[in-house]
Amino acid sequence: MTKIKATVDPRLKPCFAQLSKPAQRALISHEIFSEAALAATTRSEIEKMHGIGPSAFPILDRALTDAGLKFKS
Repeated sequence: MTKIKATVDPRLKPCFAQLSKPAQRALISHEIFSEAALAATTRSEIEKMHGIGPSAFPILDRALTDAGLKFKS
């Protein structure tokens, strides 16, 4: 049985559970708890957040794609 990894904050959607703890905290500090809130930001805005590194983007891109969304242009 595979255990699902928990997020730092229960308000954060499970699709963000694979992010590092600093990346999760960065999203939380900017009140980004869901794919829709993530899609309301630009990729550039996310890149500037303290705690978000290059390894976060494949996870974030997958979360948006799975939800049928994309970063704001």
